[in-house]
Amino acid sequence: MREFEYRRCDVFSERPLEGNQLAVFLDATNLTDDEMQAVAREMNLSETTFLQRREVRVEQEQGVRVRIFTTQEELPFAGHPTLGTAATIRQAFPEYSSAEKIVLDLNAGQIAVTFPPACDSGSATFGEMRQLDPVFGLTHDLTAVARVLGLRAEDIAETSPQTVSTGMAFCITVLRSIDALTRLKLDTAASERYLPGSDAKFFYTLAPVGAGVWRARMQFYGGEDPATGSAAGCAISYLVQHGFWRSGERLHLRQGVEMGRPSDLYISANFSNGKVGEVRVGGSTVPVAKGFLFLT
Repeated sequence: MREFEYRRCDVFSERPLEGNQLAVFLDATNLTDDEMQAVAREMNLSETTFLQRREVRVEQEQGVRVRIFTTQEELPFAGHPTLGTAATIRQAFPEYSSAEKIVLDLNAGQIAVTFPPACDSGSATFGEMRQLDPVFGLTHDLTAVARVLGLRAEDIAETSPQTVSTGMAFCITVLRSIDALTRLKLDTAASERYLPGSDAKFFYTLAPVGAGVWRARMQFYGGEDPATGSAAGCAISYLVQHGFWRSGERLHLRQGVEMGRPSDLYISANFSNGKVGEVRVGGSTVPVAKGFLFLT
């Protein structure tokens, strides 16, 4: 039997059993692509990550190689797997235990996760990733998007929904109220008809709460995501670009409230010389389990 060690953690939470779940396989060098996909289905989480370890010297130059899989496909980038994997590396490997920065070599490119002083609070570790600069794509018909989201056109703010990508493309949609966000119910069949004809992979919807706090939801694959770090980077880029939020100021984004797994994301972006950049998404990771997977 082949043994593969893994860790389980909850990301974007300081407390176990909240936030977004993640499984991290500490050395998947001997797993094939098909095996990684099958293991991700076995773990049955929104994402599972696989480290393909190299010499520390190589990792310091090129980053720690990481592959990200959902139960259905490999992703070039995803937010909570990036943050949670970096925190797990820091917790699991002595050579990274005091690292102030860990670079992950993802299919989308190199993503750095930084760990500020006093980042450890109890068993949780706070980290912040700098995402790729946003690419703004197509704007979407407000009425069509409302129909897919199970909402009314008047529930959506005046600014048109727009595709934004910092490594994964989301149709960012701002709603007028938390009431509308609570009523959101994605029409899966309509979404599967709409998205392939657009430049977005998923919808990400958010609304203001007040006093520097917003809430968000992301429904996909027939379910809901407790926290979507990749989309949060796209969302703050959109909010700064369209004047909903101030350049360089941190926003507290809450997700997963409706499904009983509250998540806390801290996001910011700068607007300079007509462009949005310096996109940062931060949050805490707390370990919850560890074990071994056995394969023949």
